[in-house]
Amino acid sequence: MGKLIVKILVSAVAICIAALLSPMTVSNYSSAVVAAIVIGILDWLITKFTGIDASPKGRGAIGFITAALILYITGKIVDGFSTGIIGAFIGAFILGIVDAVIPPDKRPM
Repeated sequence: MGKLIVKILVSAVAICIAALLSPMTVSNYSSAVVAAIVIGILDWLITKFTGIDASPKGRGAIGFITAALILYITGKIVDGFSTGIIGAFIGAFILGIVDAVIPPDKRPM
């Protein structure tokens, strides 16, 4: 359980970093935490039902597009987190870079 909490918190930090560097907006850290949880759930659902791993890093064009779509949908669901289509693509790119530098045991969901 502790490992999951660390992953959620690290994911929230990665979302905040992406929001600083892209057109995405996050109103506060709690919105980033909720967004991280929603992104994790959407990623799990898409992987479960389609087999597509929605990671923007190292999964090719389909994974990148799926990650951007997840960010866009999350922006529609979570209060305090918003992004447009362009922001979702830029955010997916930035999250892929952040994912590349975070140690494997602490990587975002």
